Amino acid sequence: MRTLVSTAALTTAAVGRSTIPSAGALKPWGASERDEWRTSRKVVRSYREEVLTKLEPLAERWEVEKYGALSQDPERFPLYSVRSRRWEASRPSVLITGGVHGYETSGVQGALLFLQSAAAAYSESFNLLVVPCVSPWGYETIQRWNAQAGAIQSRRAAVDPNRSFNPRGEVAATEESAALLSHLEALGGRDGRFLCHIDLHETTDTDESEFRPAKATPPCTIPDGFYLVADVTNPRLDWHAAIIDAVRRVTHIAPADPDGTIIGEPVLQEGVIGIPSPRSLGLCAGATRPPGDRRAVRDDDGGVYPDSPKADADICNRAQVAAITSALDFLLAERRAGGGAGGAAAKAEL
Repeated sequence: MRTLVSTAALTTAAVGRSTIPSAGALKPWGASERDEWRTSRKVVRSYREEVLTKLEPLAERWEVEKYGALSQDPERFPLYSVRSRRWEASRPSVLITGGVHGYETSGVQGALLFLQSAAAAYSESFNLLVVPCVSPWGYETIQRWNAQAGAIQSRRAAVDPNRSFNPRGEVAATEESAALLSHLEALGGRDGRFLCHIDLHETTDTDESEFRPAKATPPCTIPDGFYLVADVTNPRLDWHAAIIDAVRRVTHIAPADPDGTIIGEPVLQEGVIGIPSPRSLGLCAGATRPPGDRRAVRDDDGGVYPDSPKADADICNRAQVAAITSALDFLLAERRAGGGAGGAAAKAEL
């Protein structure tokens, strides 16, 4: 599981996944591979039944808002956020996102479980904004990629939404990222608005069988366990350690490979790897710029490993919730101790 403090995934997410069509080892996709892939995608599960119906009861306590829809079927793929009904300027604000990669099931279901079981306990301390499923088409088809890029970028049939949150990133904005960024702007802006952004993810076997070959990326060992991804330009290793300690009570932590890396990235401490600034890479975790305190935390989550024999859907979802609550508990404790959580920001992908 990888979490940027960010994420976890379900075992059931492996069901119905298909491998890349004739891409060949370490060969980038061309137009024919993209076309073959796009036309062969099948609906495996229902976004409405598994996500939207769970939002309806939340409307009794939270503000449930439609902030957009995907153009291939606006009725089928509306985009929703859930936020504190009493949003107060005096409170620090927290953004939690899931399902940027739609196939990473526990990112979606973990965000929903947090809203159902734990969010109320933090409603007096934080303004909470939760976007449980950024990429609903990917959720239904169990895909990392989206299906919209052809309409946005010529000659691209499928694009990774989690590289599209920065115009200078790997790809231009997708419908998924553009809708979320507009929503954040409408709520008062992205920069300096959020103390903490937790983006939930997971690492699955198809990362190795489909995603990396499609991008002609050298193979790596898929980590068996939960891990975090830290922003090396501003790490908060004490924060990460608190999250890792909480998650290990639910599931196992990914060990480093013999060369001291996880997915080819250097391990900074147990269960934590370092990457460049998420904003520079166009990651969702870089969609917000926290207040300018150098004590700020920025975290990427590799998340849980749903294909592990040691994990199941329930474990993955609970690990996501543990990552969220421990991240928030740490910030609250820091605030009480005079560490100034109101000014020190945190970024995490789970």
